[in-house]
Amino acid sequence: MSQRHSATIAARAGIAQDPAFGAVTPPLYLTSTYELKAFKQPGQYDYSRSNNPTRDLLGETLAELEGGAKGLVTNTGMSACLLALQLIGPDDTLVIPHDCYGGSYRLFFNLASRKRAFKLKVVNFQLEQWAEEVRAAKPAMIWLETPSNPLLQITDIKAVVALAKEFSAKVVVDNTFLSPVLQKPLDLGADIVVHSTTKFINGHSDIIGGALIAKEQSVGDELKWWANCLGVTAGAFDSYQTLRGLRTLLPRIKQHQHNAALVVDYLQQQPLVNKVYYPGLPDHPGHAIAKAQQFGFGSMLSFDLAADEALLPVFFSALKCFTLAQSLGGIESLICHPGSMTHASLDAATQKAAGIGPTLIRLSVGIEDAAELIADLAQGFAAVQQQSGPAAQASAAAAQGGQSTAGSDAQFRLNPAFTALW
Repeated sequence: MSQRHSATIAARAGIAQDPAFGAVTPPLYLTSTYELKAFKQPGQYDYSRSNNPTRDLLGETLAELEGGAKGLVTNTGMSACLLALQLIGPDDTLVIPHDCYGGSYRLFFNLASRKRAFKLKVVNFQLEQWAEEVRAAKPAMIWLETPSNPLLQITDIKAVVALAKEFSAKVVVDNTFLSPVLQKPLDLGADIVVHSTTKFINGHSDIIGGALIAKEQSVGDELKWWANCLGVTAGAFDSYQTLRGLRTLLPRIKQHQHNAALVVDYLQQQPLVNKVYYPGLPDHPGHAIAKAQQFGFGSMLSFDLAADEALLPVFFSALKCFTLAQSLGGIESLICHPGSMTHASLDAATQKAAGIGPTLIRLSVGIEDAAELIADLAQGFAAVQQQSGPAAQASAAAAQGGQSTAGSDAQFRLNPAFTALW
C-alpha cells in the first residue's frame, strides 16, 4: 500500500518522469503500434489495445489511490462493469442492489435474461433481511453501489464483505459517486472497485471512460487479459485528459463538498422540497455507516419537489447555473430528473421499488460560487410557486405543448437521441 497522501499521488501522476527529454508533464503516446527490437523480440509494448504508456500510467495512479494491485482503464464506465462480470459464468449468481444506476441495471438484467451469462438476484440492502436473501442466493459476486444513485442510500461494505467470505464471493463496489478521495472500498475488504472516470476522476465533462481496480494481482491479471480480448481498453487521448483532470481531484472535491453542504442547508428550509436525500444529514438512515466508511459525504444529492409533476418543466426552465443534463461529477453544476433520464431504462414498477418518484430531482453540485447556485435554485422554486394554485395545470399543459403526461412520455421515448436509454 502506498505511503503517499492522496493529494500527492493525484497531483504528481507522471510528473518529471520522461526519460527522453525531461518533460515535466508526461508525454501523450498516440501511437497504435510499436517497433520490435528485432525479429521475435517484442519490447514492453506491441499494440495499444493491449498496452499503452499513457493508459498504463493512469491505471497505475488509480491503483495507488485506491490501494489496489492492478488498475485497468476502459473506454467507458459500462465497459468497466462488463469487464468485472467476466469473472463469473452461467452457473454463478450475481447479487445486485435494487436501486443501482439504471445503466448498470440494464446491463445486469439483459445479460442475465437474454444472454444467460449468469443468474441474477436483486436485493434491497436497506432491509433487515438483506443478509438472509444474499446467503440464500449463494452468489459468486456481490455488486454494491454506495452511496446509491440517485437516492444516496448507504450500504455497509464491511458487513457485506464479512458475509461474502462464507461462500467466497467477490465483492465489487461502484465508487463513482465518491472517488478514492472520499471512500476506499478495498481497504474495507472489497475485491474490486469500479469507476466511471467520466465523472469526478476526470472532473471536466470532456471524456468518456471507466476504470477497474483489483485488490489482488492475480485478479487484475485475469481482467487485463479479458480487457485486451474484449477490446474495451481506453484510448490514449482520453487517458491523457483523465490524468490531467485527476491532478486536481482533491481541491475539486473539497469545493464540491463545501458547496453541497450549503445547498443542502438551503433545501432543508425550502417549503417546495418534501425530502432531501444526502448522507451528511444526521437523520439520513445511512448517516452513521457513511460517517464510518467514508472520508466525507460527497457532493451528490437528491430531493423531492413538493409540486405536481407537470410543473417540472417550469422549474428546470427557470434555472441558469444548474444545467439540465445527464452525468455528474464535473466542475459545473448539473441537474437531472432520474425517472426520465439516468434511470429511464427501468420500468415504472422497478422505479417505484427503487424509490424513484415522479418529482425526484438529482443534483451534482459543482464548484461555482455557492451563493449563486442557491440563488439559481431559489429562482426555480419561485417560478414553481408562481405557477402553483388554480392556474397550475393550465400553465403546465402549455409548457408541455398541451400534451397529456402519457402522450408527452411516449413522444419523449421516440426521440432518437434517447433510444439508447431504453
